[in-house]
Amino acid sequence: MNINDLIAIVKKKLQNNFVIENISIEDKTFLHKKHKSYQDGKFHLKLSIESVELSQLSKIESNKKVYKALSQEMKEYIHSLQILIR
Repeated sequence: MNINDLIAIVKKKLQNNFVIENISIEDKTFLHKKHKSYQDGKFHLKLSIESVELSQLSKIESNKKVYKALSQEMKEYIHSLQILIR
């Protein structure tokens, strides 16, 4: 899968699962290419989410919900997620 397709899927899944006012998804894979655990075809993403719904939860609970919504992508295409919720 290419990064643009993955970003589109992640954005759609999050918007379908939560009330989101704004979302930004950045590919940060290039920062990790020299790491031992780097796997070709697995991406590092930074999610910046503006959501009243998610911001009312604890950080742990909101992150759990995001990971659950993206469980399939986490298994196949995402190595790491950085999640910022406002």
